[in-house]
Amino acid sequence: MDQAKLARMQHGKGTPRRKVKKVHKSAGTDDKKLQGALKKLNVQPIQAIEEVNMFKTDGNVIHFSAPKVHASVPANTFAIYGNGEDKELTELVPGILNQLGPDSLASLRKLAESYQSMQKEKGEDDKKDDEDDDDIPDLVAGDNFESKAEVE
Repeated sequence: MDQAKLARMQHGKGTPRRKVKKVHKSAGTDDKKLQGALKKLNVQPIQAIEEVNMFKTDGNVIHFSAPKVHASVPANTFAIYGNGEDKELTELVPGILNQLGPDSLASLRKLAESYQSMQKEKGEDDKKDDEDDDDIPDLVAGDNFESKAEVE
């Protein structure tokens, strides 16, 4: 190449040409890999599942809303994938009572008892604070504040 032409190209306007960047879709490849693995396990998709809750031993729940579920019942194999969230059992209690088994019911009772004992301890702490504030008179409907202050 000519040196003069090369010098002009370096000081010219514009930018050098670049090839178009290829954007790799990793989610699509992961999904294809997952589908291949599920096909090897010989699982079939199960339709119309609205939610899945997985109960952990520490009292938390992995909650899936509208997951994709594949299963092979004879092989006792289930694949659940989607967006899972860690939630506390107390957040989901009203809606999941019919899903709880005997072990989970026992843990729910323990959780409820511990919650009640925490509330009682908190209530006792509040009562101790109230006992320290004996010098402030309580206002009663119908009483005049100024007359209460004059009496004491």
